[in-house]
Amino acid sequence: MTSSASLQAAIAAHRFGLGEPDLSVVGSDARGWLAAQIGAADPARGDGLLDTRRALEHVAAEREKRELARNPPPGTTALQILAGHYRAVNIADARSRLATAAATRRPFAERLHWFWANHFTVSLVKGSTRGLTGAFERDAIRPHIAGRFETLLFAATTHPAMLRYLDNTQSAGPHSRVVAFESRRAARRQEPARVTGINENLAREVLELHTLGAEAARAGVYSQADVTAFAAVLSGWRVGQDAGWKDGEPFEPNWHEPGTKTLLGRTYGEGPQALHAVLRDLASHPATAHLLASKLARHFVADEPPPSLVGRLASVYLQSGGELAPVYRALLASDAAWQAPAAKLKTPEEFVVSTARLLGAGERMFERADVVNPAAAIGALGQRMLAAPSPAGWSDRADDWLGPDAVWKRVEWATRMAARAGRTIDARRLAEQSLGPLLGAETARQLERAADAPQALALLLLAPEFQRR
Repeated sequence: MTSSASLQAAIAAHRFGLGEPDLSVVGSDARGWLAAQIGAADPARGDGLLDTRRALEHVAAEREKRELARNPPPGTTALQILAGHYRAVNIADARSRLATAAATRRPFAERLHWFWANHFTVSLVKGSTRGLTGAFERDAIRPHIAGRFETLLFAATTHPAMLRYLDNTQSAGPHSRVVAFESRRAARRQEPARVTGINENLAREVLELHTLGAEAARAGVYSQADVTAFAAVLSGWRVGQDAGWKDGEPFEPNWHEPGTKTLLGRTYGEGPQALHAVLRDLASHPATAHLLASKLARHFVADEPPPSLVGRLASVYLQSGGELAPVYRALLASDAAWQAPAAKLKTPEEFVVSTARLLGAGERMFERADVVNPAAAIGALGQRMLAAPSPAGWSDRADDWLGPDAVWKRVEWATRMAARAGRTIDARRLAEQSLGPLLGAETARQLERAADAPQALALLLLAPEFQRR
């Protein structure tokens, strides 16, 4: 390959992909290699994974565990019983996510899956999502990453995990049949009503995080009144504590607020069709185009991406009617996306997975019988898998991963990994094959001066060229 083609191959492998042990995988046409990967993400790897219906059945079975927890067997606690109910599912979900990324031959598609799963965060931090986070990523995100954003938005918004995570299962229209019934029942029994009205959490996060953005709110594009109206549209979209995955859509009309609703100056009717219409309009809004373009450019290019690139991606999004594949192709076609040096820092999950790919370990690194919880190392590095701290997801800015304690934990992990795997690996040769022209002269000298093979591998894993993308 020419020097220019070699540089593009290295950028393709590490910035747009998840790292490769040898740049020959990319070939001489880096853009073509990436463009060929655009499409639905590969099916998730792993045995015993639950689809949404089976995951909800597992969640419903928690009631039996709660009965057992009231009188736990000797030597156990109620908390242990309930945690154990979900432990195997959560570990299988984490193992599947890591193994799929480590072994895929379409790393650009997998990175896009990670991007959208973080955009539409559902987190184990909220107890109501236990057992559902993996199914959410597999059923709502993975199949839709390269179609219309409207389709992805609807799948994510109405998935049981999202409905439970953002409390829409507790949201009932103030004038809905269920609120009227509960009010009468409570009055007869002289006790508080169990169902009282609207919960705005899901409506607020869809507007602020998933579509229009907080900047649009500050600019007056939407207001609190729009949030309230949207919450009324969303009322009735729920999956109850014991409800299974019903045929069709998870909509219960008895919980829905009747009548028309006005949102962003437009009027919508009642019933499930109203949500389809609202999400369609949100997906086609210029503010949504700007938010998505900004986040994609920030993820792949720089913490402060060039405004011209953001504008170009937003324009392509609107011109294509919200199709995501043309936006990805426009990103790949932009010269700004191919500038060196790398400006982004790998998150702990990216660091661990790219190490597995660099060492050729693939999914084996996460499927060994002695690895009880493959997500433990990533959690120790500061990123608890499937458990982002808030609906905003994990930060995509380098500074948020560069604290002294976080850097030291990377050093410790890389040193341990190199001590186990480094004796059979020529880190100097691996650096040349994997990083190509990204490998700097100073890093090359440090690798040459390493006391032994494990130290050389540790230096490679901690080198700026490998830590950044």
